[in-house]
Amino acid sequence: MSNGITRREFLKTGATVGAGIGLMAAASSARAQNSVSPNEKIVLGIIGVAGRGTALMDWFRRHPDVEIGAVCDVYKRHLDAALQRLGGKAKGYSDFRKLLEQKDIDAVIIATPPHWHPLIFIYACQAGKDVYCEKPMCLYPAEARAMVKAARENNRVTQIGTQIHAEENYHRVVEIVRSGILGKITAVRNVFTLNEAPKGIGRHPDSDPPEGLDWDMWLGPAPKVPFNMARFVAGQHRYFKDYVGSWLHEMGPHIVDLPVWALELGPPKAVFATGGKWAMDDMSEIPDTMEAVFEYPDMLMTWHHMCANSYEVEFKGGPPFGRRICVLFHGLNGSLAADYGQYRLIPEGDRLKEDNLPPKTLPRSPGHEREFLDCIKSRKQPSCSVFYHYNVHIALNLAHISMKVGRKVLWDDKAGRIINDEEANRLVTPRYRAPWKLPV
Repeated sequence: MSNGITRREFLKTGATVGAGIGLMAAASSARAQNSVSPNEKIVLGIIGVAGRGTALMDWFRRHPDVEIGAVCDVYKRHLDAALQRLGGKAKGYSDFRKLLEQKDIDAVIIATPPHWHPLIFIYACQAGKDVYCEKPMCLYPAEARAMVKAARENNRVTQIGTQIHAEENYHRVVEIVRSGILGKITAVRNVFTLNEAPKGIGRHPDSDPPEGLDWDMWLGPAPKVPFNMARFVAGQHRYFKDYVGSWLHEMGPHIVDLPVWALELGPPKAVFATGGKWAMDDMSEIPDTMEAVFEYPDMLMTWHHMCANSYEVEFKGGPPFGRRICVLFHGLNGSLAADYGQYRLIPEGDRLKEDNLPPKTLPRSPGHEREFLDCIKSRKQPSCSVFYHYNVHIALNLAHISMKVGRKVLWDDKAGRIINDEEANRLVTPRYRAPWKLPV
């Protein structure tokens, strides 16, 4: 939702517009450079305050040690609504450089469309702010590397917004997989299905942007295109290649997170992906059907999604049309299927004994946002820091490069480049619209 307007309502009426963000930053906060004392308030700035940003604002401010000190959005309607929601207790900005200059801000929450995430993240680190960044954290491998560098060089606490990572079911699956009862795992399948075909988001004409929206700054480093309401209402930026790329970037950070965590995977050695838009008759630009294969030492991981059929591999039930996920770990003794809230063990003959489930050994999270707040005070990294998510996002980013060039790509993580393929290697680094540049 975006200020109470659903995507369904937009498709009927063409009514409102999606979120925005500000510009760039370069400042430092003496307060943020040091740890916040255990009893001190943590002052947050929220960058991007449409539907997701407002939800995060409410999520964080329920904690008694949090104060929202500033909000930023390039759409005045969203900015004014956020300020009103906060009762006039925060400063408002249309330019995120100005927010980052506010010296009492300890950390920022980035809830803009994804094409802005890397730049704002990096500038926030350079400004001495800790960073909570919504997923996907980046769309290109060079962005992932630059984000890790910025966080490390500026000693920043970081958290990526894959909230399901904090929940009990994911922790339990990790414990079972790591216990070894499944036997040697040689394959993992990630499945994401939904049925939006054939109309999808429909087709809508270009128009002038609504009053109060800085359209050029909403686009920022993305290519300049005419304003179209369908790109921005209720998170629909995810259907356009310049802002997300595919459902792999949109949902992959939540789903692929589980096998990367459970198996402690590093970057893949090689990736091949293919797909296309074959079912949707709408103005979206992302593939509605996609397959990807990720090669790791002694195992393969795959990604499968389709937007024309919501069949799920293991967990049935629910409405006839729905968004469904499944992660399948295949071992010599049996398989484990999981989604966000449940798991199921599938024995291989009599090899898997369900009464041999391991004890709970992983420390549980106090909650995704609470974990970030606690780490701001302790100066430890949360479980979903940018350093952890680097391995998740490198895999996702390389799949998109493979799909663009139409062949398998080999990755040299130490060098940060694709091996023996200069065409593919040129896609490792984004081409931002001037004057935006990726700090490296």
